Amino acid sequence: MAEQPPIVLITGIAGDIGSALAKALGRRYHVVGLDRVAPESDGDFIEVDLTDDASVAAALQAFRDRHGARIASVVHLAAYFDFTGEDNPLYQRVNVEGTRRLLEALQTFEVEQFVYAGTMLVHAAVQPGDRIDETAPIAPKWAYPKSKAAAEEVIARAHGRIPYVLLHLAGVYDDQSAVPTLAQQIARIYERNLQSHLYAGDLAAGQAMLHKDDMIDAFVRCIDRRDRLPPSLTLLIGESEGVGYGVLQQQLGELIHGAEAWRTLRLPAPIARAGAWAGVKAEPLVPDPIDHGEKPFVRPFMVAMASDHYALNTRRARDLLGWVPRHDIRDTLPSIVAALKRDPVDWYRAHRIVPPPWLETATEVSDDPEALRTRARQRYDEEHQRNVWAPFSVAALGSWLLTSPPMLGHSGTWLAWSDVASGVALLLLGLLSLSPRLALARYLSATIGLWLLFAPLVAWTPNAAAYLNDTLVGTLVVAFALLVRPAPGIDPVARLAGPSVPPGWSYSPSRWTQRLPIIVLAFVGLYVSRYLVAYQLGHVDAVWEPFFAGAIPGDGRNGTEEIITSSVSEAWPVPDAGLGALVYVLEILTGMLGSTRRWRTMPWVVVAFGIMIVPLGAVSITFIIIQPIVLGTWCTLCLIGAAAMLLQIPYALDELVATGQFLLRRRRAGKSVLRVFFTGDTDEGDYVESKPEFARSPRDVVGDFFGGGIGLPWNLLLCIAIGMWLMFTRLTLGASGAMADADHLIGALVVTVTVSALANVGRALRFVNVLFGLALLITPFVLEASQAQLAAGIVAGLALIALSLPRGKVRSHYGGWDRMIV
Repeated sequence: MAEQPPIVLITGIAGDIGSALAKALGRRYHVVGLDRVAPESDGDFIEVDLTDDASVAAALQAFRDRHGARIASVVHLAAYFDFTGEDNPLYQRVNVEGTRRLLEALQTFEVEQFVYAGTMLVHAAVQPGDRIDETAPIAPKWAYPKSKAAAEEVIARAHGRIPYVLLHLAGVYDDQSAVPTLAQQIARIYERNLQSHLYAGDLAAGQAMLHKDDMIDAFVRCIDRRDRLPPSLTLLIGESEGVGYGVLQQQLGELIHGAEAWRTLRLPAPIARAGAWAGVKAEPLVPDPIDHGEKPFVRPFMVAMASDHYALNTRRARDLLGWVPRHDIRDTLPSIVAALKRDPVDWYRAHRIVPPPWLETATEVSDDPEALRTRARQRYDEEHQRNVWAPFSVAALGSWLLTSPPMLGHSGTWLAWSDVASGVALLLLGLLSLSPRLALARYLSATIGLWLLFAPLVAWTPNAAAYLNDTLVGTLVVAFALLVRPAPGIDPVARLAGPSVPPGWSYSPSRWTQRLPIIVLAFVGLYVSRYLVAYQLGHVDAVWEPFFAGAIPGDGRNGTEEIITSSVSEAWPVPDAGLGALVYVLEILTGMLGSTRRWRTMPWVVVAFGIMIVPLGAVSITFIIIQPIVLGTWCTLCLIGAAAMLLQIPYALDELVATGQFLLRRRRAGKSVLRVFFTGDTDEGDYVESKPEFARSPRDVVGDFFGGGIGLPWNLLLCIAIGMWLMFTRLTLGASGAMADADHLIGALVVTVTVSALANVGRALRFVNVLFGLALLITPFVLEASQAQLAAGIVAGLALIALSLPRGKVRSHYGGWDRMIV
């Protein structure tokens, strides 16, 4: 009868390490596995729950019934682990109490050896240049190694007659995967996120690593030599060198992104801890089912250990086991990175890291997401290099601003200090923006540019030159920071994949012939507002007003001057005309920002553009409405500015609809709406390079201004005429009092709604005019009105109702929105 091989009992056999060890031992030992779930490979398995006394007793009784009481070696791998740093109750229940239960239940067996899989992290760290040996102090710093140290104390007390070996293992990796800390480091560099260039500790500090094959070899040697080892033994198992973080950064940067110097900067520890704390606190605000966001990996406790160094003296393992590691992490990194590039999404998921959205999308649209990503990066770098003049210009504008106060005569003022601080910041940020990797510097430059547009209004500066200087510099800074290609912050897949025209649409709502009318009208509004704010700030003594006299007798001011210095106007903390000028500048800048695909590549820009036009347009109309009602006079230039704002609305609506449809499609596809909103994404349809719009004849270009998204049905044009006539019944019919106010209010609303309905996607808005028509039929009977006003109200009301019913021709298509065009 053949002699039965020795039995090795492995806890945690269903895990990756347990399965690999069982395979290695299977040639000369009979392996029995204990775990909560069965391993994928067939074998001798017994289910157990180490947190339950009865389950442990039942499992070992099942073992005794099958194999008897003799065990060559028990290898205890089962343990709870997470990287939150928090003291989870499972650390005590599984790692500490589970070990105690197992050892107590083994006391009735003949166990030749108990091998415990510990961690080198139970030891106190050393400084770079020093090494840890088995006599190093036990001083774990966070929950996981503390639980392992506590379990080892249990083993020392409860092992009884069973000899034991404590293996203090380094961080494990293999040819395709790595320990979580290293895997996260690789992922950060692969994604080129800002955190990949920052480190809060000593760049020379590092942690020893251990290839999985070398670790399995150490376990096997330990079991093979069980009769020659001391009854209680601790061994450090790992590669001797603790490769510094900076060295790993440089090597990974070269392996992933080619021969480039990967810059890693020291981040002050207090700032790093604050950032890690903020990330943890923000976790509950991230709705996982929608956002698919990954919880932050870097925790405050990690920052505190960033300079801890773990280099190992493994002489004892060499002397007692004959074990020497055959691998080196630096030699294996190329294989790990190759696995990442071969199938990035699979690599991320294998390491339990949430893939960045662009990577998942790239996998959907390309068989080679790495090639697509590389091509997007190359195009981005090429565009950045061609337009490197822009960050230089931002820096130059910073130097100009820095030296402006003494030249413009406002030194020593609050605004002067603002200019100096902004100039210094722009000088620095402009130079930082020279790097294509520091897109954040461009956003910060644009933020300062926005402040420069606002600062003279906050200061109510009487210095016209200072006002002009700040607004011009601010406008140019925003333009150079955001408008110049490559636009920062766009998803790399969105740049290279996806259509120019939304699915089901006849044209792109982001094309220049849709945006140019808005930009031209915004310039009209800007010139008007700049003129009016000059009066409010005292830069000019009078304002041109050809039609309307002031409502206050003997005041000497005309209608425009009274309105822009009225209590309504002065209720704002800043000059309201200046605020209007700022909005028009932003309309011009956002109108110029982005390509003809910005409805899907820059949704945030489209929404910001729409907010400045549609809601603010309603505010502008409201101000026009109250002029004769509240203030008793008119402002010709205000009417021109309001008309310029109102006419922008129909040109903006279709792009808002297209972006809304796009975000809804992405949400239904399981994408994070928040991420897509700020970084864009691909969409249904093939990528086609946009043709130059202005290479056509001027006639075709002008024709597009009133094609695609805009229509001019005769019935709506007549509705606009009726509304404008109603606004001026004080002049045409001699109306006064409440009746004149009602006509003016209804007329202004009719014009607003009808102009908005000129947009094909907003054509259904015309039905609101039916309500205004009914109001016109009622108001002459409830308010004091002459016979002429009564007749005019009835005719205008009936005409408005009748003219609001026909839809007019709509030649273009708008995807699922077609059913809304009735």
